[in-house]
Amino acid sequence: MNLLLLEQQHFIDEWHAELDQRQLRHVLDVHQASEGDVLRVGLVNGNMGTGKITHLSSEIMRLEVKLNTPPPPALPLTVLLALPRPKMLKRSLQHLTALGVKKIILMNSYRVEKSFWQSPWLSPGKVREQLILGLEQARDTIMPEVILEKRFKPFVEDRLPTLVAGKLGLVAHPVGGKSCPHQISDPAVLAIGPEGGFIDYEVDKLEQAGFHRIHLGPRILRVETAVTAIVSKLYD
Repeated sequence: MNLLLLEQQHFIDEWHAELDQRQLRHVLDVHQASEGDVLRVGLVNGNMGTGKITHLSSEIMRLEVKLNTPPPPALPLTVLLALPRPKMLKRSLQHLTALGVKKIILMNSYRVEKSFWQSPWLSPGKVREQLILGLEQARDTIMPEVILEKRFKPFVEDRLPTLVAGKLGLVAHPVGGKSCPHQISDPAVLAIGPEGGFIDYEVDKLEQAGFHRIHLGPRILRVETAVTAIVSKLYD
């Protein structure tokens, strides 16, 4: 945890916050902090700053908080991610959040198992947990938006053209296309398929919506590896 992330319910008043549970355990066990120590803190969807520990016990921690630093800029990128298996989903959400992506659309694909959509890790609370972990890792406070699109064709035909209008549309696909662009500055929408990639029909539909095929070379990467590699290359 590189940032202690606070929420409005943690605040006693404008300048003081009170924490327990996961964050307290981390401060005690990892930071091994003491009263008087100063920690990096941030408010969800607000500024970052410092928190001076004024009280610390095994049950509760109180902080004197000063928030005067804006969060880092977000990437001008929307990611369409074919819903991966639960373990990979957790890592992918954390990585995308840490990289600065603020809009993530989890979409269906022919190779996405139907059971994945029933996973408890898709509940709002579980998704939020992974986003929090990504923000804490990257010292960021702005919560990404996560949207679920369970039907491929209606989404790609009816809603995606508007979403990609005026932006660079890219679909990661190991067959055909050009090498992944490097150090772009324009807003983009990036589609990343499931294990095994999008099927040809899906790639065709994405191209009809305004996307262009890109690749990272001949190697086939795991989804969470491809996510990190492509986003890092696009916005170095």
